[in-house]
Amino acid sequence: MVGSFTDRFPRAAGVLMPLASLPARHGIGDLGPEAYRFVDWLADAGVTWWQMLPVVPLGPGNSPYASSSAFASEPIYLSLEVLADEGLLDRADLAGPKELREGNVRYAKARRFKSARLAKAFATWRDRRRQRAAFERYCAREAEWLDAFCAADGATAEAADLARFLQFQLDRQWNALRTYARERGVLLMGDAPIFVALDSVDVSSRPELFRLDAAGQPLVLTGCPPDSMNEDGQLWGHPHYDWDAHRAEGFAWWRARMSRQMDLFEAIRIDHFIGFRNAWEVPAAASNAREGRWVETPGEELLEAIQDELGGLPLIAEDLGSVTPAVHALRDQFELPGMRVLQWGFGPGSFHAPHAIGADAVVYPATHDNDTCAGWWRGLDAGTRRRFCAATGGSGETVASDMIRAACASGAHTALFQLQDVLGLGRSARMNTPGTPSGNWAWRASRRDLSAVRARRLHELLDATDRLADR
Repeated sequence: MVGSFTDRFPRAAGVLMPLASLPARHGIGDLGPEAYRFVDWLADAGVTWWQMLPVVPLGPGNSPYASSSAFASEPIYLSLEVLADEGLLDRADLAGPKELREGNVRYAKARRFKSARLAKAFATWRDRRRQRAAFERYCAREAEWLDAFCAADGATAEAADLARFLQFQLDRQWNALRTYARERGVLLMGDAPIFVALDSVDVSSRPELFRLDAAGQPLVLTGCPPDSMNEDGQLWGHPHYDWDAHRAEGFAWWRARMSRQMDLFEAIRIDHFIGFRNAWEVPAAASNAREGRWVETPGEELLEAIQDELGGLPLIAEDLGSVTPAVHALRDQFELPGMRVLQWGFGPGSFHAPHAIGADAVVYPATHDNDTCAGWWRGLDAGTRRRFCAATGGSGETVASDMIRAACASGAHTALFQLQDVLGLGRSARMNTPGTPSGNWAWRASRRDLSAVRARRLHELLDATDRLADR
């Protein structure tokens, strides 16, 4: 298929690094100087892909997977330094508490600190009437989602104007970073959750596209069935789509959503790809996901519509979980690479094993939902440890680097690894533990982590495994 991920891009490697996890002066990673420094580090290491988590507005528990909008971007990712460079803030506005500069992401403190300064930047911009023509063009181009997002929850005219300004500035800062990354040979990869939150603008502005009752409450909820790790399954709580309504409008909402993603990224990981073939429906009154059932979804029609909109499908299918032959058939029909996770690859007969991974896959030592490799090793039984050592020639002392080496040496088209594993960090650096409502999404790198020595070592590995990007 012309435009599929494996056809469009060469064999390569990437680093999974949430934007929020970058070093930064103001409590959370953003689109400022440290993002450019990270791009430089990736380029020096010969890395092609910077994979991020969703960059939509953060939801409860600071989760990027429970957003108020599938189209908007998170304002806290705006760089105050860039706004100061443009004359919208004073240099004195950039001085913040020392505690914001290092350690884990401080969401609440960062939001308080930055919100006041973003409001000041808006007031300065409005009074000086700068960039008005560009602003008007942006608002007209994105009106389909922007108007509803900015007017959400009965926002005042002032609040709506501020929201438009922030999205406009995010667009400007994002495009500048993306252009710089391309010039250095680094491509941005995004992540699109398949479902959207009940309290999102997506649902409130287009309720007819979701299975809701007369009061606007879900008739059924999303989740996944019980498995070896969750005896009650997982109850996610999103509303399900009314697929007949989407079909009736030619999947226009999905077309617009994926087109918006491709305005930001070169490729997209589709979270919970299984849901394109069948989705687990749980009764709205259920307290867990045990009572659910699988219901078929129109994935073939949907992917055809997205392909028509994008002129190809530069997508990666997160085909993990309750995968069936029908899910694999849908993935293969559209020539989408699936995902393999090495932490699941050292049991007998596992198709996640390094030697079993073919060129139609993307391999991870671990994803953002797994423990770090060093933390994973601590929880292994003796038999799995022996299999790991026999297969990789490694040991618990070097488990993270051994896993990265195995991923790079595999036949997978693309090898992606968390920065935490590049750094060899333990469980305290874990990004997310599924099913836990708090304590996630907090790890943040330091400037010291992005050393020239680490870049050189990674460059040597990518060279030896034919994953070096063309520069």
